[in-house]
Amino acid sequence: MTDPLLPPDELIDGHTLDELSDYLAAGRQPADPTIDDSPQCRAALTALERLGRATQDLLDEEAAASPADDDWVGRILTGIRLDVQSGRRIPIAHPDPAADLALTEGAVRALVRGVGDEIDGVLVGRCRLDGEVETPGAPVAVHLEISVRYGVSMTETAEAVRTAVAAELARHAELTITSVDVLVTDVREPRTGKDAR
Repeated sequence: MTDPLLPPDELIDGHTLDELSDYLAAGRQPADPTIDDSPQCRAALTALERLGRATQDLLDEEAAASPADDDWVGRILTGIRLDVQSGRRIPIAHPDPAADLALTEGAVRALVRGVGDEIDGVLVGRCRLDGEVETPGAPVAVHLEISVRYGVSMTETAEAVRTAVAAELARHAELTITSVDVLVTDVREPRTGKDAR
């Protein structure tokens, strides 16, 4: 599978997004430990599964009506590719001074993406953490780009994403979040069927 929207040389823990997509399409068979044991690859597979569920009905409906708009799909795929890169180390406090615990920036972006994608009508396209995440207590701003389903209130949806992301980050990451900025970059056509999101 070749995706013209993504450069072929971008690797996710040694694998291209095309390879991960093919692996997912084959039902993860035969098992590949280099993918299954990689947190970055698992995060990419999870994001690809969510994207697949969110786009299938839309593609089916639009195939009969008009050519599909690949722009928003491409932006989401680019965001997934960027988000699953491990990035900077975010320290986690521990009472034992010899302990060196940390989250990766990619893990935090995957958490944020998962939280945003769970909100009705939302697909997270890109997530960026601005600030010195490697310095405990340093201010960090979170920037999200999302697409929303046509007909939902953009203001209410952006606020729901902002609130949910801030709450999850407070629970799971020791970051000093100063803001969660949400930018709506796309509006998707409404879908019908049991999987409409």
